[in-house]
Amino acid sequence: MGMPKSVLASNRRARREYHILDTIEAGIALVGTEVKSIRDGRVSLAESWCKIDQHEIFLVDTHVSPYSHGNLNNHDPLRPKKLLLHRKEIMRLQKAVEQKGNTLIPLSLYLKRGKIKVQLGIAKGKKLFDKRADIAERDTKRQLERTLKQY
Repeated sequence: MGMPKSVLASNRRARREYHILDTIEAGIALVGTEVKSIRDGRVSLAESWCKIDQHEIFLVDTHVSPYSHGNLNNHDPLRPKKLLLHRKEIMRLQKAVEQKGNTLIPLSLYLKRGKIKVQLGIAKGKKLFDKRADIAERDTKRQLERTLKQY
């Protein structure tokens, strides 16, 4: 059994829009007011994505609201945040993303041993028919549960 994780934010759209092929945990380089805001749950991964740039990975378009008790030194809400990974892991992710149609997206932010971590997913975009199939499957499950409840 792993460490208990308290999820601070999750990207619910990710699993709807993508097939997640693999996941990896990364640390994030943050400034103090960002840490406080994220711990307060004032963060959104809805528009987030990852950019690989010269063997560095950045979390882009992750919205961290300015800290409510912050001062003039408050952070820019959309500042790109560097992800902390081992070089081997970065190379592996880079190879995976270079494959056709794969992308790297943040799935969730959580606390682990007091540190804020991000779970990244190597993802492949779903086609329209995949989404339709998912919806149909969900409806069937719901229908089945209703029927079972009646008896």
